[in-house]
Amino acid sequence: MSKITNTTVRAITKEEIEAIKLFYDAWKKKQPELLDEVCTPNWQDIPLAPGQKEGPIGLQEIMKKLIETFPDIEIIIHEIFGTHERAGVRAELIFTHDKELLGIPPVNKKVTIALHEFHYLKDGKLTHTWHLEDWFGLLIKSDVWSANRL
Repeated sequence: MSKITNTTVRAITKEEIEAIKLFYDAWKKKQPELLDEVCTPNWQDIPLAPGQKEGPIGLQEIMKKLIETFPDIEIIIHEIFGTHERAGVRAELIFTHDKELLGIPPVNKKVTIALHEFHYLKDGKLTHTWHLEDWFGLLIKSDVWSANRL
């Protein structure tokens, strides 16, 4: 018979929640350099986009291009949950899709892309972020992918 140990899981701290909010505020404030404050220098963005540099600089370059292309782009956080040094975020990326994106023609209306991200933190800074964006949803909203194409 195995012995069950009583392990206490620490709650996510206020400092960690604030760090996560600052990560997304970089989009809201249109200040990609805020990632330098909230991410460790060797922060890992998983998976990297094609051609994306490692570390905060890689995401900063993507942010700058997206902010320039879609000036109204924003991220809305719906939920932050987790434990000490581990957090999940459910959010949405919202912008007016008036220019081609990832080969998807513009639909000339506001679109919403669901985001699900998981962060590891150490000493109040993000060390890793695993992310999943619903780009398939954008294909459907733009009529690039429809039931007729199945």
